[in-house]
Order: sequence, then C-alpha cells, then structure tokens
Amino acid sequence: MSYDKNNIFAKILRGEIPCKKVYENEYVLSFHDINPQKKTHILLITKGEYVDLDDFIKKASDTEVLEFNKAIIHIVKMLKISSDEKGYRVLSNVGLDGGQEVPHLHYHIFGGEKVGKIVI
Repeated sequence: MSYDKNNIFAKILRGEIPCKKVYENEYVLSFHDINPQKKTHILLITKGEYVDLDDFIKKASDTEVLEFNKAIIHIVKMLKISSDEKGYRVLSNVGLDGGQEVPHLHYHIFGGEKVGKIVI
C-alpha cells in the first residue's frame, strides 16, 4: 500500500473535511470517529505522510515517534479513560490482511465502556 495524498485523513489535515477535534499538536491530530464502535472511539493520526506503523517506524524521526505515543496518554487522561480510570484499547490496522482501510497511519483509541476481547 502506498501513501495516497487524497486519503480522508490527509483531507482532514488540510482542512478540506471537518472533524470533531480532541487534541492536536505539531505532530498529531486526534478526533472522534464518525462511526464509533464503542462509547469512546478516537482516531489519532500523524501529521506526517506515513502509510502504516511499519512505514512510520522506518521513516519517522525519534521526536515524531515519541510525540505520537505520548499523545495517546494525553488523550486518555483528557477523556478520563486512562489506566487510572477503567482502561482503554489502542488498535492499529496494518496492511490489507490487518484490515487497514486508509493508507495513513492512525490509531483507534477505544474506551468509556468494557471493550471486550476484540473490536471489529
């Protein structure tokens, strides 16, 4: 899968498609999923053009990797679903067999209720 500059997340980053923002900094943007699978379903995307987690780890700067992961903790604390509360799940689909639909690195953050063994 190659990076498509016209994927939905790239369009959101360019402001062409609106989103219900949760958190943003120089490296990431997070927002509510328009088709939530759980009570809390947030998408966290990189501002860099990375197809998936493998691509990100190969090409991103150490700062980008750190900030992307720190954003998870910031978001779950903001939303009061951190491990200090009841907990959450972070999911990244990678490649076709992994179920990835959008060729832009993103994490799904689920919480606010029991997530269960698997989210589909």
